[in-house]
Amino acid sequence: MEKDEIHLRRLPAAAPWGPHADSEFHGVDFLPEDLNVAPDETGMRVNKKYSCLPAEEKGIHIINIRAIEDIGYDQHESTLLNSLSKNPDADCKYGLYFRDGKRKVDYILVYHYKKSSSGKTLTRRVHHNDSSARSTKQDQPLPGKGVQLEMGESEPHVDYHEDDKRFRREEYEGNLVEAGLELEHDEDTKIHGVGFVKIHAPWNVLCREAEFLKLKMPTKKMYQINQTHGLLKKINSVIQKITEPIQPKVAEHKPQTVKRLSYPFSREKQHLFDLSDRDSFFDSKTRSTIVYEILKRTTCTKAKYSMGITSLLANGVYSAAYPLHDGDYEGENVEPNDRKLLCEEWASYGVFYKYQPIDLVRKYFGEKIGLYFAWLGVYTQMLIPASIVGIIVFLYGCATVDENIPSMEMCDQRNNITMCPLCDRTCSYWKMSSACATARASHLFDNPATVFFSVFMALWAATFMEHWKRKQMRLNYRWDLTGFEEEEDHPRAEYEAKVLEKSLRKEHKHKETDKEKLTWKDRFPAYLTNFVGIIFMVGLTFAIVFGVIIYRISTAAALAISSTPSGRSSVRVTVTATAVIINLVVIIILDEVYGCIARWLTQIEVPKTDKNFEDRLIFKAFLLKFVNAYTPIFYVAFFKGRFVGRPGDYVYIFHSFRMEECAPGGCLMELCIQLSIIMLGKQLIQNNLFEIGIPKMKKFIRYMKLKRRRSLDHEEHMKKKQRYEVDYNLEPFAGLTPEYMEMIIQFGFVTLFVASFPLAPLFALLNNIIEIRLDAKKFVTELRRPVAVRAKDIGIWYNILRGIGKLAVIINAFVISFTSDFIPRLVYLYMYSENGTMHGFVNHTLSSFNVSDFQAGTAPNDPMDLGYEVQICRYKDYREPPWSENKYDISKDFWAVLAARLAFVIVFQNLVMFMSDFVDWIIPDIPKDISQQIHKEKVLMVEVFMREEQGKLQMLETWKDKDKKKGENCNNHSPRLSRSHSESLSSCHSYPLNV
Repeated sequence: MEKDEIHLRRLPAAAPWGPHADSEFHGVDFLPEDLNVAPDETGMRVNKKYSCLPAEEKGIHIINIRAIEDIGYDQHESTLLNSLSKNPDADCKYGLYFRDGKRKVDYILVYHYKKSSSGKTLTRRVHHNDSSARSTKQDQPLPGKGVQLEMGESEPHVDYHEDDKRFRREEYEGNLVEAGLELEHDEDTKIHGVGFVKIHAPWNVLCREAEFLKLKMPTKKMYQINQTHGLLKKINSVIQKITEPIQPKVAEHKPQTVKRLSYPFSREKQHLFDLSDRDSFFDSKTRSTIVYEILKRTTCTKAKYSMGITSLLANGVYSAAYPLHDGDYEGENVEPNDRKLLCEEWASYGVFYKYQPIDLVRKYFGEKIGLYFAWLGVYTQMLIPASIVGIIVFLYGCATVDENIPSMEMCDQRNNITMCPLCDRTCSYWKMSSACATARASHLFDNPATVFFSVFMALWAATFMEHWKRKQMRLNYRWDLTGFEEEEDHPRAEYEAKVLEKSLRKEHKHKETDKEKLTWKDRFPAYLTNFVGIIFMVGLTFAIVFGVIIYRISTAAALAISSTPSGRSSVRVTVTATAVIINLVVIIILDEVYGCIARWLTQIEVPKTDKNFEDRLIFKAFLLKFVNAYTPIFYVAFFKGRFVGRPGDYVYIFHSFRMEECAPGGCLMELCIQLSIIMLGKQLIQNNLFEIGIPKMKKFIRYMKLKRRRSLDHEEHMKKKQRYEVDYNLEPFAGLTPEYMEMIIQFGFVTLFVASFPLAPLFALLNNIIEIRLDAKKFVTELRRPVAVRAKDIGIWYNILRGIGKLAVIINAFVISFTSDFIPRLVYLYMYSENGTMHGFVNHTLSSFNVSDFQAGTAPNDPMDLGYEVQICRYKDYREPPWSENKYDISKDFWAVLAARLAFVIVFQNLVMFMSDFVDWIIPDIPKDISQQIHKEKVLMVEVFMREEQGKLQMLETWKDKDKKKGENCNNHSPRLSRSHSESLSSCHSYPLNV
């Protein structure tokens, strides 16, 4: 071979993807088997992705590097390298297609590898062609004369861990190819040390998997959807015209009059389906779902317990796996796509007043995410009437506050009611009129309309659940999910690992190789840890609430020492507000902690499938977060002021702190403050600021990291990112559990204690209007595209909602009867009032105490603080007066009020439960028109198959008639036949075989 001669050789298509594919240096791959031969025979091969050859010519050129070195090409002379450096990104739509621009990328696998400087330099040279061969030679020696020694000196140390990962990837990807998938690698990216595997599912694989998964696909048969007639049609048309401005401008949201008949896909019945456009028959959501199913069930023998991609991700063999977004959602010259349309018509705060394009959300993200946003939309719509009624109840309280006799009596300074001290020694006597503001504010939420609102909200919750079930059935019909049943999922990688570990132990001891599974004995330590852990967490929550109680008591005593009257009058409000803020901060912190602990407790249980894992995680997380959020509220509603004792015989904590008592107007006002601050604080800080701030902060950190890397390599920075590179920088999808959880906790705030805070539905409505667009923006712009999951309902969350709805009836009954003064007022009005009015009610609820009966050391230090000597002070309780024979004992009035309270709880609970069940019974779960359409589909499907069978029978009859006639013609020939006639006869006999 001459020194200046360039040799081009052709390799078969399979060569580049052999066992030595891991030795490639991105744009250029060195053949390890060529390194040991003579320098003049050393070659290099170009990566398949840079080949501009047509599909029928899959060969790859081998170029003699030494010849190129010695010739020393200039840029204008390097015709061959110019052809190789042509950027094909525009043809493949920047990563949405393979390099041929025809095969669509359905899924992406990401892995990390160690990138050497030599490979990086050579890649630049071949891809960008921005330097001459001589400058490249000076920067980095290439294979040629004298190369063996230099490469031996610069060869990195062998990393067996990385080699093991590479071998696993090679085997796994080989198995994927055997399963029918097509792969393409890309390591020449802007992200240093990260490689991408692009996966494409060809048509035959899509058909095969669609049949396995029993995917319902649209057939050629179309039918008319039943339309309303008469008055209903006119009403619907009027409603459509009125709501037209708030409808999203997407094709999927327009009312449909016809629908395609759907049937589970079958390769034998492809003629039934509309295959006129094969590229769009399986949309991107369906294609990624099919590929993900193949990834999950494809195994890797080097990891015996591997059940697909989940275990490889857990072991770090791959760092990420995700389907691609459809394209960019902003910028100039962006091609129209579903993602851009969702961003404009759904994930924008400017369209907060519009309906959600649920069908487009389902088309892009799948049924499970579509159902979440549909449920959130129904919940938000149902909050509108609840908010209106709550505002009316609140306005009623505002309108009648000046007519409320009990609060007027408390504010009347002429009554001159002297109250007993709020604490020992440092607190003095005080006038009841100083609590006038609290009493007037309590009436805003503690009035007869509150009882009506509690009944209304209980019926509202039942109506909401029934409305959602009907909406769910409509979506199931529209999305072809009728008859869909979830099949058992693949076992999780952790479960398979535990089973393998158990089988190996058993095989080592007993030499048995039967299929093992985890029993309750194997999980008993995990169950015990779960029980102890949950009890400990609940106890920790109680301990924190108890600590806040100590804070309230000590702070109230300290503020009561204040000499200013204004300071004394604002003690309760100051203590309540600061304590609630402390509770809020603790709740937000513990929410994050409990979420991590619930996940860890679920992981050590080793559930078999992902569905079991999700259900157990939801149960634990909900239990811990429910206790965390509602324990302070339960304390104020049902325990505060119940175990105080009386003057002269108070109950003490640690023999030092006196239990706090409710204000003269009752604890309902404090409960309202507690509920409003915690609810609004959680929504504002945890749900909105965290969801906005944390992703923005993570995005900024990733941007700064990439900026530092770009500064090191300006040439790579100048390249436009591929679609899979952009999506890799997005946050991974973490599931819908956090989204559902915050809404379920909010649903509890709206229903459980709504008797004390009628404005709760209004604040929930305002939050959800923002929450829908916030979640939408997060899904469209900040998260990687999730794998579409089929689901026909919202799962365990529905049962949790029903449980909260039932619990709300009981809690509101106790709040009305025990926390508010509604029952004592009724008892006084009908049993003790002399003139049938509420005059004298305040005096009736106060008991008297002789100050001479104070225990030693507990009387006020300044008994003359009010300017006169106090002989008798009053306190809120039903007890005998000091001049009675049984002084300070519980009076008969207490028992009368207690009996009335318990009777109200029983009557209210049973009445509202009955009404809720009646609503549940009277509203059918499946709308009548939907049940008719489902029946119509079944009938039409039977007709289609009957026609197909009749067509087959007619075809067979036609063939038989032709065969019979042909046979008769053959039998009618004379025995003496010419040669041509004999040939015709032989063809007659062979006809049935040809058929």
